[in-house]
Amino acid sequence: MPNDVGDVNPTTDDVTAGGVLHWAPRRHDGLLNRMRLISDALARYRVRLLVADVSVEVSLLARLHGVPVVVMAQPGDRTDPPHRAAYDLAERVLAPWPARTPSGWPRTWRQKTDHVGAFCRFDGLRPPRHSPGRRVVVLWGTGGLDVRPAQIQEAAAATPEWAWDVVGPPVPGAGGPPNLRWRGWLDDVWSALSIADVVVTHAGQNAVAEVAAARRPAVIVPQDRPHREQRATGDMLVRCGIEVVELAWPRSQQWPLLLEQASLRGGGAWGHWSFGDGAERAAAILNQIAADTR
Repeated sequence: MPNDVGDVNPTTDDVTAGGVLHWAPRRHDGLLNRMRLISDALARYRVRLLVADVSVEVSLLARLHGVPVVVMAQPGDRTDPPHRAAYDLAERVLAPWPARTPSGWPRTWRQKTDHVGAFCRFDGLRPPRHSPGRRVVVLWGTGGLDVRPAQIQEAAAATPEWAWDVVGPPVPGAGGPPNLRWRGWLDDVWSALSIADVVVTHAGQNAVAEVAAARRPAVIVPQDRPHREQRATGDMLVRCGIEVVELAWPRSQQWPLLLEQASLRGGGAWGHWSFGDGAERAAAILNQIAADTR
């Protein structure tokens, strides 16, 4: 639960309640106040359905109030006791990817999962037409990376015929070859994606959804995350036959061929991952569940 961490020391305070929960420290004012606010809202507004994105604790709280819960699925191994409790109690599970269930999911989860495809803020937009060239956009986020700036510099140096733009957290003092620009955060990420000939990014759900919406060729490099989240997304992309997936940051000498392969493959296969109306599909399912549970 972000913004509630305070001075909790996970090594001395049993924040997992013996492995039953993910984050529930004892006698924590922030947690107490947040749960009280949620409980008040559930009762005051007669909530008919709660959609839980990542919080197992909120899922349990709502169900203990008699409110049906829909869980937004996350890729990876979710069979630990806290995740299992949330997925087990859910009325339905919404998966923002196509019908490729992560390995290891129990049959009961698979039976109540609706695969609505990826959805993001760019759905419905059409990338502007541009002349094919040799522009790489590296799209990073704030979740932490296994990739060092020096590795990106080496990749750009190995492909001098490609122009590299790195979009994401600023890297103070980062330089590199003349074909490499560190752009930092951009207000208009869509425009940067739209003119990219190849996107290099991690396998986080938001990044993948945005690249999919733009239908851009890509090299996907999953990062290490709890529950093998990005590795599982990479596995599903491979099984769907979408894009070039590398399990680790490639060596510099591999980049010329990888960029050519991605460019030749094109971005059309993203239509199997992102249908363009995933949010509408999810909303229709939620409306139906809410109506059925009056």
